[in-house]
Amino acid sequence: MSHVPRLLVDLPLSAGARLTLPRDKAHHINTVLRLGRGTTSRLCNGDGNEYAATITTVARNAVEVSVFEATTPQRESPLSVTLAQGIARGDRMDFVIAKAVELGARVIQPLFCARGQVKLAGVRLDKKQRHWQRVAESAAEQSGRVLWPRVAPAMAFDRFTASATANQRLILAPAAEYTIATLQPATDITLLVGPESGFSDREVEMATETGGTALNLGPRILRTETAGMAALAALQSHWGDLG
Repeated sequence: MSHVPRLLVDLPLSAGARLTLPRDKAHHINTVLRLGRGTTSRLCNGDGNEYAATITTVARNAVEVSVFEATTPQRESPLSVTLAQGIARGDRMDFVIAKAVELGARVIQPLFCARGQVKLAGVRLDKKQRHWQRVAESAAEQSGRVLWPRVAPAMAFDRFTASATANQRLILAPAAEYTIATLQPATDITLLVGPESGFSDREVEMATETGGTALNLGPRILRTETAGMAALAALQSHWGDLG
């Protein structure tokens, strides 16, 4: 069934249900996938299940489906990871969000940092948040996720570190003493990654003063869009489901 298209939909799903898909999904089926009546698709709504459905009606702006099977594929990592990412410029942030979702992150938390170069507020920030969530959902559809990844509302670094509650909080810092191999395994993790110019010394101090651990990924300096992905892959390899 790997060729069967997957769609994330914000609808209650169950075997036997007949549904009208949201307008954007209907448009995608009509104009991008070009699926016809009788075609099978897979639907997810973030409840951990995947639902096989047959397309029963295709109209210009309306697609109806009949759900005939519910399964629970084991594609989610045992790690619950929040990637707290210093907001990066342009397409870099889109890249980070998409790849973090593919690597199993459950929440992406955009952060305004001291050295960050992106200034967003008001309508522009609202528009960007919606765009980031769409990027996450598209990556979830493509990668087979069955839990709905969430892009949390952007917030200031100090506010986030004061409220973070994960039992393992890691902040990437090139001069840090600890590596992943020296840490005790954990399943509830917050990973903090700086923007293009990295975290300030004070931000690293704030993170460690509130219970975080500064983490060194190795001898090379990684770009912001590389650092988080390398750390996520290493965490999934050491404690999660990669390898």
